[in-house]
Amino acid sequence: MWYKLNAQKLILQAWVSFLRKPVIGSFLSLVSDEITDLNNIFNISRTANITKITHNSQVCKLRKILNDTFDDQRRITIVDGVLKKPVYIYTDAEQKPEWLGELIIYTSEETEGNGIDFTVIIPGELKNYQIEIKALVDFYKLAGKRYKIEVDETI
Repeated sequence: MWYKLNAQKLILQAWVSFLRKPVIGSFLSLVSDEITDLNNIFNISRTANITKITHNSQVCKLRKILNDTFDDQRRITIVDGVLKKPVYIYTDAEQKPEWLGELIIYTSEETEGNGIDFTVIIPGELKNYQIEIKALVDFYKLAGKRYKIEVDETI
């Protein structure tokens, strides 16, 4: 490919043949090392940019990029937010029925009003990487989606 460059070979081939002496060849080798370093930086940046543009905010792609980056055992999971209808208790002035029937009490995170669309569950070993995980999720998630990161010590 055009971006894979063998700088030492290219420079020596482009140099005039009667000037290819050992001293000049070693100097050109030093110059080619710098060009090779720049080419390696370019290739690393190119690979990172291709990774960024091939992944998007789909759950499977987000989970893949998180596991590829942080966990070789692929234990990071993404769970949809639990959206339950909130149950209201009415006052006497509202003239609504006071009988609630069988009632399950949910936390504010579990009801519709909390705004959490998904939860990223990470193993306990990665709890020190929460800032990096948050930055990566922020880069790939859709605008307007809210999430939280939970640490699961059991996995």
